[in-house]
Amino acid sequence: MLRGLLSVVSRGTVLENVTAVNSNSIIKRNICNTTPLWKKKMPDRPAPIDEADFTEVFLHGSGPGGQKIESLPNKTSSAVQLKHIPTGMVLKVQATRSRTQNRKIARQMLAERLELLEKGKESRVAIVGETKKKRKSSAVKKSKRKYRLLAEEKAMKTGEDKVEVEEEEEEEGGLRIAKES
Repeated sequence: MLRGLLSVVSRGTVLENVTAVNSNSIIKRNICNTTPLWKKKMPDRPAPIDEADFTEVFLHGSGPGGQKIESLPNKTSSAVQLKHIPTGMVLKVQATRSRTQNRKIARQMLAERLELLEKGKESRVAIVGETKKKRKSSAVKKSKRKYRLLAEEKAMKTGEDKVEVEEEEEEEGGLRIAKES
């Protein structure tokens, strides 16, 4: 019941369909999240590569992971190695223990790398990397600004304390001078 009364959804537009239900006149709203029109559109994901353009080999996993990925007496070959024949690019993936998931990830990564070779800075991978770099730099900038302001506030507080102590000393000194003369 509470969901039907919500009127604001962040990060999206709200499409409202008002209908009267019974005599209570409860408002029913259909909420549809869509990307805002002002948001920059990302390039499409690269198209899948033709199966004839690469060779696929299954290898034993290596590296840390113990029983999970490394080659065992059971000899599970879950790592995938793809070689793109026209470019000679070789890609090895062992992100998960599942061979099918590794195959899917390897094909996506190969398509992204080929797109990066073809389009350069206009590829989806380059644009996503650039936006991540901008977000990280703005976060670092924000953090530096925050700690600089905190340090300034702390310096102001300690500076005010010092000023008060100096004023007290001057008053005491002035009294002494007045008493001495």
